[in-house]
Order: sequence, then C-alpha cells, then structure tokens
Amino acid sequence: MKIAPWMLASLLGLGQLLAADGQAAVIGVNVPAVSLTVARIEMLPLEQRKPWLAYLARSQQQREVDRAALAAERAALPPGSPAPAPPEGGHADKSMPLNQAPAWYASAAARRVADNIVSFQTPAGGWGKNQPRDRPPRLSGQDYVADNNSPRAVAGDFDLAENPRWSYVGTIDNDATITEVRFLAKVAVQLPESDAAPYRASALKGLAYLLAAQFPNGGWPQVWPLQGGYHDAVTLNDNAVVEVAELLGEVGQGATEWGFVPAELRKQALAAEQRAIALLLASQVSIDGRKRIWAQQYDALSLAPVAARNYEPASLCTGESVDVLLYLMRQTQPTAEMKRAVEAGIASLRELAVADVKWARVDDAQGRRLTSKPGAGPLWARYYDALSLKPVFGDRDKTLHDDVNELSLERRNGYAWFGTWPLKALAAYEPWSRRWLKPEGAARP
Repeated sequence: MKIAPWMLASLLGLGQLLAADGQAAVIGVNVPAVSLTVARIEMLPLEQRKPWLAYLARSQQQREVDRAALAAERAALPPGSPAPAPPEGGHADKSMPLNQAPAWYASAAARRVADNIVSFQTPAGGWGKNQPRDRPPRLSGQDYVADNNSPRAVAGDFDLAENPRWSYVGTIDNDATITEVRFLAKVAVQLPESDAAPYRASALKGLAYLLAAQFPNGGWPQVWPLQGGYHDAVTLNDNAVVEVAELLGEVGQGATEWGFVPAELRKQALAAEQRAIALLLASQVSIDGRKRIWAQQYDALSLAPVAARNYEPASLCTGESVDVLLYLMRQTQPTAEMKRAVEAGIASLRELAVADVKWARVDDAQGRRLTSKPGAGPLWARYYDALSLKPVFGDRDKTLHDDVNELSLERRNGYAWFGTWPLKALAAYEPWSRRWLKPEGAARP
C-alpha cells in the first residue's frame, strides 16, 4: 500500500513487536480494579464527598428495589413453579435492528421485539446484555438477565459473578440499554398515540435510568446499580460512554424520533452530554506532559486507568480512543479544548502505527500470530502501556506480556490484539482539520 507522509516518520521498528528468541518476557500481573465504596469516597477532599456519597446511596437503594421487585413476583407464583431462565444469544443488536425503513417499526415483527424489551426492563429502567429481543416477553418471576459468566472462568476471575442470575442487571455493556431505548423510540414514533404509549413510557424510563447512572464526574459505570469490581469503572470499552453521551445529545437537541420527550428531560439529557464531554477531555491520558489517547476504563474517583477482565490491562486503548476522537470531531461547534484533544490524539495514533507485520492465523497448531511481512500495514496494537507507550498483552491467567506471540493459544485466537481501527479517525481528521484548524497565516472560517 502507499505509505502516507506521516507514516514515514512514525513507524515503530519491527523489533519492538517481534521479540527475538529469549527476549520476550512476562512483564507483570494484571491487578483487579477496585469497587466504589464509602471508605474510598471518604478519602476524597471534604468538598468532593457529598455528591459521590449521594450517588452510592442511590445505587444501593435502587439495587434493593430491583431485588425486592423480583422477590415479590416470585412470592406470588404457585409453589414449585420457577420461571425458566431468559434466553441467551450473544450480542443482541441483530434482534433490535436500528436501520430498517421507518414503516417497518410499526410491523408485527417490530412490536414483538418492543414487547419483549418492555417486559425485560428492570425496575431501575435499564436492561441486561446478550439477550435476543425477538422472543416472547418475560414471564412473571423470570430473571431480568441471562447468565453472563464465561464458561472459561475460574476462581478469582475478575469477571466471575457471585450470583450468575444477578449480574449485569442494568448495563451499557455490549450496547445494552442504549439499543433498547433507541429501538423503542423508533417503534413509538410510527404508532398511533394509544398504541405508542407503553413504548414511549419505557423509553423515557430508560433515559431516566441513564441520567441516574451518570457519575458526578460525567462518566458512566458499566453496570448500574453498581455491581463492584471493574464494573464500577468509567467505561469507554465498547464505546459505552460515547454511545450514551451521543444518545443523550440527540435527545437533548430534539431530534425527530425524540419529540415525545418532555422539555425538562431534554434539558437534563443535553446537560448530561456536556458533562460527559468534559469527562472525556479530562481523562485523555498525558505522558511527560503531553496528551496522548484514552484508556479503556478508569477508576471512577481518581480517573486512573484500571484493568477489566483478566487479560485486559490498565492501559491505553486504540480502538476506544478512535471512537472518542470521532465523537469529538462530530461536535458541531468544537471548543479550543476539543480541538487540542483531537490534534493530540491523532498525533499519537500516527506515532503508534506499525508496518511490515501482519496479524493472522498461521495454522491450527500455531493459531494467530504476529509475523513479519514487508510492505504490510499499518497496524496498531489494541493496548499500550500508559507510561512507556509500548504494546502490552494480557492472558487469561492475568499475566501481562510484551510479545503477543507468547500468549496462550486460546487468548491469541480469541481477542483482537491488533487492528486497523485508527484508519477511520485518520481519514476523518483530514476534512475536519481543514475546516476547524487555522492554517499558518490564515483567518479561521
């Protein structure tokens, strides 16, 4: 492929990624993220404690309300008649398509999906993840969520729920809640007022849930009410914060599908988006005084990068950084701070590009490996150490490595350690920079 001028000066040496025999090393062990607790909040400066203590109390209270509602349903069931577990189906977005022609959302098929969505909404207003929505509605007493524990989880796994029937009960992971709210709005706008009422009410409750779940600093946890561990972290993973912020921005600006949202709720949604943008700007990681890119998740109180699953280290992440940059570049009136953030992020992505390597399956025995291939690229590692900016890779046993080829076969094959995600941001930057960045000696349009 043709090498862009910026790549000539920024391509990393091949030796930094393909370690010579005997030079690759285990460079550390992944440390679990810490839950948000009263004890941690009370370590904050006195003036910062009140909103965080109120947030945590609200979360704990809502969790009890959710549990009590399910217990009441089950108490009313005939003895010996437990409800079956909800269906599982991986990522559920295909069962809630958001790209159909408008008229389709008034169809029986769309109503079936919408009815399922309404029935599985938690008392808090959110939804679980990884559940197909084109199935029958939830039964009284049925769990709100399917079992999301990994079949490979072992004792001490960062993602192992104590109770698999009460995990991710209300989440923005894997586009959950965000997709349900958007789908309900599309259905509601196509139906007569009386038919649309339950879908509008559910969508409004979902929006209220997202507002209630927002941290005082503008971020969102992966799960709310809080579940503990890395689920309490500000979560950019799967573009969660960006997608919630963008949804609330559309609501606040009165986009067509959101005409049924009351004015006060639109105002709150717009303010929430602005707080989220401020959080994104504040959480852009600096190294030696220079802004770089973003982490996958952050401690809610300190905004320090934290780990997620066993193999997801506390590090900078190119994929999620791309979506933050694209979101900032979509702002209709970017501030000077937004422009500086975009410039810094793009410059870092350019510097982190690698060429002359490929990431692909070799054979059944070797699986996916990073190998030399002159002329290939550019590629980017998914994770970079937050101090050295060197690529870092995690294994299921929590070990951290500087060579992806040293990972277990299961983790090498089962995760996107390299990709071309930044190309989208680099392409979008060219027209954006021509519009918003002042050329030397020229007046800004």
